[in-house]
Amino acid sequence: MKYFLLLASAVLFNSKLVAQEQPIYDNFILNATKINAKIVVDGELSEPEWELATITSDFLNKAPKDTGLAVNQTRTWIMYDDEFLYIGAVNYQKREDLVIKTLKRDNSSYHWDSDGFSVVLDPLNKQTNGFLFGVNAAGARVDGMVSIENSRTRPDVNWDNVWYSSVKVHDDYWVAEFAIPFKSINYDTNVEEWGINFVRNDMKRNEYSTWSHVPLGFPGIDIGHLGTMVIKDIPPKRKQGAIVQPYALGSSNKDFQATNNSLENDIEIGLDAKIPVGQNLKLDLTVNPDFSTVDVDRQVTNLSRFSIFFPEKRAFFLENSDLFGSFGTWGLKPFFSRRIGLNNGEIVPILFGARVTGNLSEDLRVGILNAHTRSVNDLSANNYTVASVQQNLVGRTNVKALFTNRSLFDGTSPTGEDYNRTIGAEFNYTSENGYWNGNARYHWSQTEEKFDDAYFAGATLMYGDGDKFFGITADRVEDNYINELGFSDRLFQYDAEAGELKRVGYNFLNPWAGFTIRPDADWINSYTFSGWMVGSTRTNGDFIDRILSVNFEMYTKDWGGVSLSARNSKVALLFPTNLINGDELLPVDTYSFNRIAFDYFSDSRGVISGSLNTSFGEFYNGTRTQFGGSLNMRVQPWGNFGVRYVGNKVILPD
Repeated sequence: MKYFLLLASAVLFNSKLVAQEQPIYDNFILNATKINAKIVVDGELSEPEWELATITSDFLNKAPKDTGLAVNQTRTWIMYDDEFLYIGAVNYQKREDLVIKTLKRDNSSYHWDSDGFSVVLDPLNKQTNGFLFGVNAAGARVDGMVSIENSRTRPDVNWDNVWYSSVKVHDDYWVAEFAIPFKSINYDTNVEEWGINFVRNDMKRNEYSTWSHVPLGFPGIDIGHLGTMVIKDIPPKRKQGAIVQPYALGSSNKDFQATNNSLENDIEIGLDAKIPVGQNLKLDLTVNPDFSTVDVDRQVTNLSRFSIFFPEKRAFFLENSDLFGSFGTWGLKPFFSRRIGLNNGEIVPILFGARVTGNLSEDLRVGILNAHTRSVNDLSANNYTVASVQQNLVGRTNVKALFTNRSLFDGTSPTGEDYNRTIGAEFNYTSENGYWNGNARYHWSQTEEKFDDAYFAGATLMYGDGDKFFGITADRVEDNYINELGFSDRLFQYDAEAGELKRVGYNFLNPWAGFTIRPDADWINSYTFSGWMVGSTRTNGDFIDRILSVNFEMYTKDWGGVSLSARNSKVALLFPTNLINGDELLPVDTYSFNRIAFDYFSDSRGVISGSLNTSFGEFYNGTRTQFGGSLNMRVQPWGNFGVRYVGNKVILPD
């Protein structure tokens, strides 16, 4: 303990000397210290080795502004031995000012709303993927893989591995201590410069700070704005052990009203396993998986003509999911894992599944998935195969390819008469500073009918620097692009009169632009003005729909705020449509209607917080009024309670 007190005192004195200055760094570089002693992860930092470790420079403001030094500073030390990478952090904040939103592991949204400390590691230093480890001031942990998806660094907290942490809270600061096993992360013994950054959440001031500077417009964990950790004499890689999780479920049922009321017993058994394959690949296996503990989907009211995208929540499909699910655009995904084991919301039992994901080299990532469903009721057995490969090129540019296949099975063999296959490739570009991003894509499908014009092609170009942003997405989807393992929100349109879905190919265009003003005001953080358009035509040029939206957002210093939008929609219904399950169908016609929406949300740090939203205006040939809100109460640190309400009143002519 005496060593830590000496460190903390020196750091506090140093912080007072430099707090008024903005340092100028050409590079953010730190040297990890090699040690040979045993470190106990207890949140004390009491071993003498911590005194020998290199201390990081001052943390810089990240948000709501990205200039100057953080007021409440953070000091970190980093060292390693042959088994662990050790990180110690002193986070200056008074005990009574700490905000804790969760005690649950991997609650990523509440982690960033709590006082916390995190580290981002890029051991291969390729600025394409890495690892996130973090704790809040109550010790709740979050970990995951980070990767680039749709030009943004996103965490996948479904990645779980072994690591250790401890937190100790004092009157004027709290301490976080990490021990990350080298065998839990993918690294190359020939790479001695790792990407690294530290992120601090200061909820009293509603501020975020980082060690390596991250501009506004990028998340604090952005993998393109990491500093450098020099780590010499890297220990050789050690193979991880396999993890096997079997399960057994038993049930007994008896119908006391039936004539034959004998007891019916049932038992289900299965297992999940994670098995290392070489140094950088992982095999996931599942046999007769049980998904009964998976969170249910959030209930929504769908008054649009299109399908709603619900995220995957089943554990087998989640880890490294960006390898398979990052293709396409927000409205069209060439692979959507919920197509496996689900049919129109009903569960289709999966007999087994296997998945291999990881790196074949520093620049080459691969993923292969196979799953087999059993026949149930009138659904036959099917086998599903998905393969993905991603090759990094120069800088943060990469190319990737995807193959999917669904085959109908009769017993243990494919029938060869009912199948659906797709193959596609995409090129992704990100500029060195991360401001410019682009994507070009082409995907092709095949069924037993072997249709012509069975492709989907498109491109996206966007710019964003934190103050201004603009971009455009354009796609062409042919009528015969049939992807039974994918998701498209608008390829299929429902003909209510015929009672069937019909494929309608389309051209899609989505431009957007906006800018943000950050005034020097006591209570206003920012104003954002933006506009966007979404429109589509049939492949022959006939009009389908178009939405124009003008938007205004204002955020206060406490991260509360309001938003206001005005929207004009023009829709040419291709078929008679029933939007509210009534008896009357909207006839085929072209409709134009306007709506205004208003939203308010309060400071989420408060014991009581909430939101209100309303919208009103025309709706096809009638009117629609929506009202909603939420109310949340926090009992720190163990409880969050909330209610949410959404109501819609739609009036259409008789």
